[in-house]
Amino acid sequence: MNKSSARLLKSGARQYALSGLLLLLAVGLAGCSTPSASSKVYTYSQAQSEQIVRNGTVTNVRSIVIQQDKTSGAGMVAGGALGGVAGSAVGGGVGRDLAIVGGAILGALVGNKVEEGMGKSDGLEITVRLDNGETRVIAQEADEPITVGQRVQVISGTGVTRVAPMPGAR
Repeated sequence: MNKSSARLLKSGARQYALSGLLLLLAVGLAGCSTPSASSKVYTYSQAQSEQIVRNGTVTNVRSIVIQQDKTSGAGMVAGGALGGVAGSAVGGGVGRDLAIVGGAILGALVGNKVEEGMGKSDGLEITVRLDNGETRVIAQEADEPITVGQRVQVISGTGVTRVAPMPGAR
């Protein structure tokens, strides 16, 4: 291989590496906008909307895991791209082609699993006996301590129901 070919090969490898890095950065930024199941987080459309408040007492609290309904596919794409770039650095000829394909497949599988893990958060399943005698169960993020016997407000509206500690109750 002459110097010109070697230089061209290094330039191509750098280009693949840079493309992979940019793709990984884009996926990382896309993963930053995750939906919230917190009792403290309101979307813009939920703000300034009337909601119904019912008072009650917590009768049971169970730890759960809240998981996104589905992945965006960004982890799979980024993992596949990075795996393909890594595979391109192996060998030459047919062996290199196989390494690229294998690296892309393995990278896509790993990237998808990483994205799935990022879409999970700790949550609580909260059972509330309302003052009117009805019982409700609400699942939400475990970002605020809720305990059995605690007086709470069950706040419903715009398709979302959340449990919040009763103001002033101890």
